[in-house]
Amino acid sequence: MEETGMTSAGLPANDAASAGNAVPAGTMPDGLTPSQIVGRLDNYIIGQNKAKRFVAVALRNRQRRIKLPEEIREEVAPKNILMIGPTGVGKTEIARRLARLCGAPFLKVEATKYTEVGYVGRDVESMVRDLMAVGYNMVKAEFQEKLRAKAEPMVEEHLLDLLLPGSSSAKKQEDAAPAKKPNVHILGNIFGNDSPVQGSVIQIEVPRKDGAAPQESGTAAAAGASSTAGQSAQQEQASDPAMSATREKFRQMLRDGKLEDRMVDVTVHQQPHFSGMEMFSGGSPEDIEAGLNGIQEMLTGGRNRRRTVTVREARQILMVDSLDRITDGDKVADEAKRRVEQSGIIFIDEIDKIATKGGESGRQEVSREGVQRDILPIVEGSDVNTKWGVVNTTHILFIGAGAFSVSAPSDLIPELQGRFPLRVELEALKKEDFKRILTEPKNALIKQYEALLGTEGVTLRFTEDAVERMAFIAEDVNSRAENIGARRLHTIMETVLEDLSFDADTHRGETITIDSAYVDARLTGVVQDQDLQRYIL
Repeated sequence: MEETGMTSAGLPANDAASAGNAVPAGTMPDGLTPSQIVGRLDNYIIGQNKAKRFVAVALRNRQRRIKLPEEIREEVAPKNILMIGPTGVGKTEIARRLARLCGAPFLKVEATKYTEVGYVGRDVESMVRDLMAVGYNMVKAEFQEKLRAKAEPMVEEHLLDLLLPGSSSAKKQEDAAPAKKPNVHILGNIFGNDSPVQGSVIQIEVPRKDGAAPQESGTAAAAGASSTAGQSAQQEQASDPAMSATREKFRQMLRDGKLEDRMVDVTVHQQPHFSGMEMFSGGSPEDIEAGLNGIQEMLTGGRNRRRTVTVREARQILMVDSLDRITDGDKVADEAKRRVEQSGIIFIDEIDKIATKGGESGRQEVSREGVQRDILPIVEGSDVNTKWGVVNTTHILFIGAGAFSVSAPSDLIPELQGRFPLRVELEALKKEDFKRILTEPKNALIKQYEALLGTEGVTLRFTEDAVERMAFIAEDVNSRAENIGARRLHTIMETVLEDLSFDADTHRGETITIDSAYVDARLTGVVQDQDLQRYIL
């Protein structure tokens, strides 16, 4: 659950691939059934079976839809879900684990950070752009993993060039060849290091109408000289077997890991990044500043930084650079756009905070209703411009969540209510739920603290009556104060283990047993005083 706050390992590769990669109708594997999805969620989330069934069916329906004939497929829209329940019962964690199960592009946003069009702040369309960025990075990582074997020889050659400057025949040919200036493009690399600006003259290559190749700048004598220089460089390299032998020796040492700690100088080229959509859509001052910096970098061709690093670090830097060079950005963008449109999930948390309670009117309520009106077309299905192309939101699954302790779902505008046809109420956690949260999940709180103190050589053992006592206190405090769900267990565990965590180094090699008496000695006084401030997060 989100209450435990521990990141879990991902799914096996075959599960992620089968759930995340959409294929033509009739060839897609079945993937996870609803019962299997619920079973996976049970490993991390205690209770809330009704909510798990809703999201499992919603995910399965997305797989079923892709198998439909094309004329029917476009008519089947996702059934958006509205989760209602107090804080700390697992609303966010259900959506987060669901995204890991299906391998789909997933984005969690807070409804309160968006403002109505015309106000300072982020517009609601930015959630779609952010989801597209998540999808792009996901697909790019998959593409680059497949290209890693192709990039490894390139990285090895580059490392050898750094270790043995001048030993590469390709490098000598490149140095001997005359520098060729790139063509001039609008908003291209005009003022950078490779710019075609020479003195007060800008050289522009203009193709000839008869189809002949454009004439290179310079004289025929210069071209002949450069050709002769290139041939002489090849002959020099071929006639130098000692350098080749040395390069091969270094290659073997590099493969054996004997040069990992040697220092080399690496030039890191930072590609210009221009976030124009955020800049021109009323984004935050940080977005505008980033956009202006992106324009400057685009005009100057990016920045080159020289770093002195070890061979081990240089290999990682060069691998990233090589993968970026050989990855087809257009193919990545097309696949990411398809995945986002067909299987993307947006989780809108705190949606109750933009509801206008009880029909009240005022400046703040009007702004909240304006955000609802702006979210409505996104949920209904509209086209949103991103830097990777236009994304249609018709088939994106939206999951809204909120406590609705002050307002009610009926306080949302009717049009938005209708776009969340599935509503599920999550149950408040009881004593038995707290006991299971402490012990059963893979990332259970007790397991976390046992592992943390285990690094200090301290062995923790929690008795059953200690778990029973902490679960009882959590339910009791939640019933008398604000109900913050399983988050209450965090403060209880911290208070119980506060002294032990502080003096852990003095207990190295010891086994500490935590029983109900130990728990009462540290919690009873606080509970009896009715001073519950220490338990409120």
